[in-house]
Amino acid sequence: MNNILSLIIPSLNETLFMVGLSTLLTILLGLPLGITLVVTDENHILPNKSVNRILSWIINITRSLPFIILMVFIIPFTRFVVGTTLGTKAAIVPLVIAATPFYARVVESSIREIQWGVIEASLAMGATPMKIITQVLIPEATPSLVLGITITLINIVGYSAMAGAIGGGGLGDLAIRYGYQRFRVDIMWSTIIVLILLVQIIQSTGNKLASLINKK
Repeated sequence: MNNILSLIIPSLNETLFMVGLSTLLTILLGLPLGITLVVTDENHILPNKSVNRILSWIINITRSLPFIILMVFIIPFTRFVVGTTLGTKAAIVPLVIAATPFYARVVESSIREIQWGVIEASLAMGATPMKIITQVLIPEATPSLVLGITITLINIVGYSAMAGAIGGGGLGDLAIRYGYQRFRVDIMWSTIIVLILLVQIIQSTGNKLASLINKK
């Protein structure tokens, strides 16, 4: 048991580091991207057909690539950014690139759920586009955005496990090196149980947080 824990705990810490930092960067990039997709749409507050189409095109292309292929394809870029292609730092680059367009679409969907009448009333009161974005769109969509972050976070956990296939570290790497290559069934089962618990905790926390915000 001690042997299993000595392997699981460092790998879990690596996964938490990868997932945490990747999620933070994904939110910082995906939130403005998703909002831009909505507000530059035709008949919205900042219509711009060219920007909207280019962003949508880039997002669709990035989302078309399976994560394992994307991870291998951008190896030169990963090496350029972090100086290595192995380990948790290297895995964060493809994790962010894969998760950002996904979260941007989640943000777009959440913002579009806001009734146009709310935005129209703000426009009538003379609110600027920036005020509408920061004081109307984001606050109104916050519960949905929190649920979107939860879904994105769970996706990143899954991606991080796949990153172990090419030495990305974390629980996926542990499962492949010990569970698959060394036939350690106990390590494989332990890794699966930890991943299931991790996803359950993320989902429950996200649901409760969204529910609390919604009641305010």
